[in-house]
Amino acid sequence: MRVIFAGTPEFARTALERLHATHCDIVLVLTQPDRPSGRGMKPQPSPVKQFALEHGFALAQPRSLRLHGKYPADAEAAREAIDAARADVMVVAAYGLILPKWVLEAPRLGCLNIHASLLPRWRGAAPIHRAIEAGDAQTGVAIMQMDEGLDTGDILLEEAIPIEPGDTTGTLHDKLAALGARLIVEALELAARGGFAPRPQPAEGVTYASKIEKAEARIDWWLPAEAIERRIRAFDPFPGASATLRGETLKLWRATASMRGRGSVPPGTVVAVDEHGIGVACGEGRLEITELQRAGGKRLAHSEFLRGFPIQAGERFG
Repeated sequence: MRVIFAGTPEFARTALERLHATHCDIVLVLTQPDRPSGRGMKPQPSPVKQFALEHGFALAQPRSLRLHGKYPADAEAAREAIDAARADVMVVAAYGLILPKWVLEAPRLGCLNIHASLLPRWRGAAPIHRAIEAGDAQTGVAIMQMDEGLDTGDILLEEAIPIEPGDTTGTLHDKLAALGARLIVEALELAARGGFAPRPQPAEGVTYASKIEKAEARIDWWLPAEAIERRIRAFDPFPGASATLRGETLKLWRATASMRGRGSVPPGTVVAVDEHGIGVACGEGRLEITELQRAGGKRLAHSEFLRGFPIQAGERFG
């Protein structure tokens, strides 16, 4: 089967690696243009581009696929490459560009998306973050026949996994990337045998996973401790939950919601510093912070962090 692959980050690279390992005929790879990154802010290739170059795949990096949009020359060049590929199917995983109708209809079997949620819950850009933030007990991967809507297409395959109490976006990402890679191989095997049984998404239970904004990283101490703990896990590794103390911004990487008393102090107030962590009063309950980081420093367990940055009960986080 002739496959076009469209994807950009590590989540997508995992699927591309699996497809390559199963000897799929990857006839074209689409990925986002190189983006500035690192201390020098030099343009860096995406993980998908790196893999494509390592294995000699035909590669295109259009800034847009809209023929009448801002970058029509990019879109026209992409159309020529897609037409020349004569693909049976396009596999899409966290690509980052909207696919117009002409792309959706170009391959014989259309475009299949690897989406990291149990649709229709968490359609959109950040399904892994939002599932953890919301306290969902499970999530999963859906292989979807793409249409012109936002993650509204028919489901071809779907599989659930539990969200463990200690899962972060980083750990859950890796589990879902591996699951998505396996499911897309199964989906293509079904396609080769003509064995698809598409089912429409339910009309009930639709939620949208909006893009993560850096401004969300700042902790609101008036929230319940359980909600703050989930946000800390949801924003690990990016953008990282943060709070200020003595005018310095600290990243908070690990914490637990505690049943111990918070006292009658304003939210954000440090109520205890002991072997359990740095106890901070919240709108409801108390948060025990056990891993922190100063700007330019390393992630440290609270006991080690406190040696270089002592914190006393009675201080208050911003």
